[in-house]
Amino acid sequence: MSIKLYDQGGHRCLMFTDLGDMGGEAVQSNQFLIVDGDHGAVIDPGGNLAYGELYLEMSKHFAPSKLDALIASHADPDIIASLDRWTTATQAKIYISQLWERFIPHFCKPGKTTGRVVGIPDGGMHIGVGRGKLVALPAHFMHAEGNFQFFDPASGILFSGDLGVSLVDGKTAAQTLHSLQPLPRGMEAFHRRYMVSNKVLRLWADMVSTLPIRMIVPQHGAPMEGAAVSEFIAWVRELACGIDLMGAGHYQVPG
Repeated sequence: MSIKLYDQGGHRCLMFTDLGDMGGEAVQSNQFLIVDGDHGAVIDPGGNLAYGELYLEMSKHFAPSKLDALIASHADPDIIASLDRWTTATQAKIYISQLWERFIPHFCKPGKTTGRVVGIPDGGMHIGVGRGKLVALPAHFMHAEGNFQFFDPASGILFSGDLGVSLVDGKTAAQTLHSLQPLPRGMEAFHRRYMVSNKVLRLWADMVSTLPIRMIVPQHGAPMEGAAVSEFIAWVRELACGIDLMGAGHYQVPG
C-alpha cells in the first residue's frame, strides 16, 4: 500500500513501508516513488522482496518507459538488490555515488548496466525528473563512504537514507512523527553505531539548515514532519557516535 507524502500540481511523492514483508525476517525498509506529470523516479528501490508490488504501483501512475531515474543513496542490498529486474523492465538511468558505480553491475546480468549508470560526484548534482529536479546532497559516512540524500524542492521532502532511522515495523513506519520526545524505538542506538562521527553530523546539520525542509523521510522507519524536523537536526548535531565511541577495548583479540 502506498502512503501519500505529497500531491499537488501533478507532482506526487509516495512511500511504501511494508512491501515484501516477511514477518521480521528481513529488515524493514521504505521505497519511494516520485511522480511528475507522466514521468517519475524511484528512490532506493529495494531488494527483490519489494520489486513486484512497487513496479505494479508505479505502472498505475505512468508507463514504465517514462521512468527517468533509479536513484540509490548507497549500494546496500536493501537499497538496490532488485536492480537486475528494474534494468530489464525499464530504460531508466541509474544514479549512485561514483564510488559505487563499478560495484552495482554485480547485481545484474552482464551488460545490463552498460551506458546506464550515472556516477554522482562527491559534491552532489541535480537529477531531472519530469518537469523538475531532485538535488543529490552529500551525506558521506552517514553511513556509507559514498552516500547521498535527495531533496525534492517541489514537496520540501528530504529523502535521508539511513539518517533518521527508527527501528519499527512497516505499520508503525507509516505513522508520521511530529515530535521526537521521546525518541522513537531504536533511533539512538542505530545512529550511535551506524553514523561514523559527530564531525560529519555537524557538517550535515549546517548544510541542511539552509534548506526549506518540510519533512525528513528515512529509508527505515517513520517520516518526521513539523517540529520533529528541527528537533532531529538539533539532536544529531550534538550526538557522539561511531569512532567517537571507540577505544582500545573494542579492538582486542578474542579470548
